Amino acid sequence: MTSSLSLTRNQAKQFLKTLNNPFHKFLSLFQTNVSTPQPLDLCVESASLRHTPHLFEKSPQPDLAQCNGLLFDYSRNNNNKEALNLFLGIHSFGLPVDGSTLSCVLKVCGCLFNVIAGRQVHCQCLKLGLIEDVSVGTSLLDMYMKTENVEDGRRVFDHMRERNVVSWTSLLGGYAQNGMNEEVLELFLTMQMEGIKPNPYTFAAVLGALASEGMVEKGVQVHCLIVKLGFKTVTFVSNSLISMYLRSGMGKDARLVFDGMATKNAVTWNCMISGFVTNGLDFAALETFYDMRLAGVKFTEMTFIPLIKLCANRKELGFARQLHCRVLKDGFNFDPKIKTALMVAYSKCSEINDAFKLFSTMHEAQNVVSWTAMISGHLQNGEIQEAVKLFCLMNKEGVKPNDFTYSTILTAQPAVSPFQIHAQAIKANYEKSPSVGTAILDAYVKLGNIEEAAKAFEQIDERDIVAWSAMLAGYAQIGDSEGATNIFMQLVKEGIKPNEFTFSSVINACASPTAPFEQGKQFHAWSIKSKLSDALCVCSALITMYAKRGNIDNAYQVFRRQQERDPASWNSMISGYAQHGHAKKALEIFEEMQRENMEMDDITFIGVISACSHAGLVDEGEKYFNVMIEKHRISPTMQLYSCMVDLYSRAGMLDKAMDIINTMPFPAGATVWRTLLAASRVHRHLELGKLAAEQLISLQPQDSAAYVLLSNIYAAAGNWHERRNVRKLMDQRKVKKEAGYSWIEVKNKTHSFLASDHSHPMSYQIYSKLDEIKMRLKDMGYQPDTDHVLQDIADEDKETILSQHSERLAIVFGLIATPPGTALQIVKNLRVCGDCHTVIKLISLIEGRDIVVRDTNRFHHFKAGSCSCGDYW
Repeated sequence: MTSSLSLTRNQAKQFLKTLNNPFHKFLSLFQTNVSTPQPLDLCVESASLRHTPHLFEKSPQPDLAQCNGLLFDYSRNNNNKEALNLFLGIHSFGLPVDGSTLSCVLKVCGCLFNVIAGRQVHCQCLKLGLIEDVSVGTSLLDMYMKTENVEDGRRVFDHMRERNVVSWTSLLGGYAQNGMNEEVLELFLTMQMEGIKPNPYTFAAVLGALASEGMVEKGVQVHCLIVKLGFKTVTFVSNSLISMYLRSGMGKDARLVFDGMATKNAVTWNCMISGFVTNGLDFAALETFYDMRLAGVKFTEMTFIPLIKLCANRKELGFARQLHCRVLKDGFNFDPKIKTALMVAYSKCSEINDAFKLFSTMHEAQNVVSWTAMISGHLQNGEIQEAVKLFCLMNKEGVKPNDFTYSTILTAQPAVSPFQIHAQAIKANYEKSPSVGTAILDAYVKLGNIEEAAKAFEQIDERDIVAWSAMLAGYAQIGDSEGATNIFMQLVKEGIKPNEFTFSSVINACASPTAPFEQGKQFHAWSIKSKLSDALCVCSALITMYAKRGNIDNAYQVFRRQQERDPASWNSMISGYAQHGHAKKALEIFEEMQRENMEMDDITFIGVISACSHAGLVDEGEKYFNVMIEKHRISPTMQLYSCMVDLYSRAGMLDKAMDIINTMPFPAGATVWRTLLAASRVHRHLELGKLAAEQLISLQPQDSAAYVLLSNIYAAAGNWHERRNVRKLMDQRKVKKEAGYSWIEVKNKTHSFLASDHSHPMSYQIYSKLDEIKMRLKDMGYQPDTDHVLQDIADEDKETILSQHSERLAIVFGLIATPPGTALQIVKNLRVCGDCHTVIKLISLIEGRDIVVRDTNRFHHFKAGSCSCGDYW
């Protein structure tokens, strides 16, 4: 007997070492007599026997059966703290325990997520030599799994001499619970190879893991095995099958399982309703709910939650109120989850006051989920300040924000500072969470602070595809195609599969004027290979990219190939044609959009009126502006008013432009005054130009465009004194004029040029070719229009300056560096001057080249001596 006890002690010491158990001090328990009661601290709230029943008072020496009966009763009724206190009392009185006692206590420890108490009970199991009991070993394994100590649980399993189907199922369930789904399938196969026949609970665990991992093919095989073993009649197994099929988007298969069930419980019906809602099968969910009522099945909390979510998604306020009434009738009105779901539904239906009333009635039940739902509701309804106040009150009430709270409040810019929320998230150790890290990143991107966004991105522990896409969108927003490409290649290298939003972001980055054009084409090809090129967001990005890079025909081909179009696709195509000066085609697309009964927004009409503006279609522009207000009930935005000012200004109707400005319901912004100022310069309206310049300078005192345009107006009028005063004012305010430059892409390399630039390696050849072209132009009768040189210098010097404008240098380089007949595409950061416009038309004729020039206003397509703008720009 002594040697046997000694062996148990040695085994215990060795086993505790393998577990790396911090409670090694409890080994002293093994050195005492087994029957002597020892003090045991189970880390419960109170060790006082007043928390235990009067068992010990009524019976001086209660027997094992009495103790176990009461312990089991507590456990069955989920009174886990009382059960743990009772066990402490049993131990303090030195009462005997057996394997059933310890199994029950280990289950209690798992339910309480109390691994410290669990480890101490583990020590007791070792001390009493009950570790070899298969039920004790299984309960111990289950406790470690429930407390997320997977490695310790696996060690317990590996040390078990005897394992039954319950042990295997506990291990499988533990792995599934901890998200280790691939291991679940591997263990399931090993279990069968060792001759252990799965039971219904085994199948429930395996099906849950397969659903989470998206391995529905394997799930179908497991379904076959269930049928073969005769478990398809077990209700909870069928429930697991339904859940797996619905989580995999296989509603029809789930329905077949459901219809084939002889016995259905509330869980079965709830599983079907919830799954249908998740898969967007709203009608099927409502039909199932109706059938559930007809079948006389009693509704539970989980019946209402998905249906209320359905109301929120579809903004069905009436049905949400009906469900609310039924919740009250069935006595579920105190359930916090149902109240929170109703709050979300009311918020999404714009009934924020009703949502807040519900929130106010929750009192002690208010938790981080309900607070976050209320904050989100205010944000969805445009009540940003109220959302921020709630967030502050939440912190004041001592409710700690979670990752969803931080992700939500970060969208409340500019009412909150991303820097402050970021600091709070760091303090709460949430900055590495994918959802919070992505929200922080996105907040910095919206501020234009790409450096801080990149730092936040690097801090995220497990970067999901959403985080990668957000970082790509950030680079796209600032037009950094190189940064976007590097991020895209990095995500591919790390084994992340790009989705449609990833491609959309990187293609948008390729729309930048400085991005290599071939790069966009390569990503287009990649999206085709990935079978994502037909996604709506990818198509819209491709249309925009091709349109902005001068290839409007390719943009139209993408548009026509779309099987489904959303408003963004239509708007992209209309705007693309407007930018290229194809007003007629833009309006044709708009008319087609009307015939398709597509929803229109302010972006649609910005494109339409811009198209009219670039083509001088004043009457049509006025007509569409009125249609927008009267028929589509769209209130004009600042940008739409700016388009109308541009429409009248380009046509020289400056009085009408001023009428628009004077009748706007809000003060004119910088874009409006800049448009009017540019028109005043073209039409040489000095007084109106001065007014527009003064207004623009007051709004944006550091914007060089206002000073330059005003000085040019004075120069065109020959008022050199006032021009010098404007330039002097620029110097005083340290406002620097933006240098005009042009660039061209040749063989995937971008070449930039300033006016009179001699820095290019091929400068000698460029100027030689330029002189040759000048001679040929003179032979054709070309005379330089020196009015476009607004400097007080000799005409001969003006001609020299004109001939060396940056766009001419870029075109001449293109003529030298590309084979004859190759189309050239030039980008300029300023407006093309009138003389250069004339010269480029002639070059396209004498050189036989198609030349596309993109300036700040639009695209000019030069071909055979004419321009697509019709000399109207």
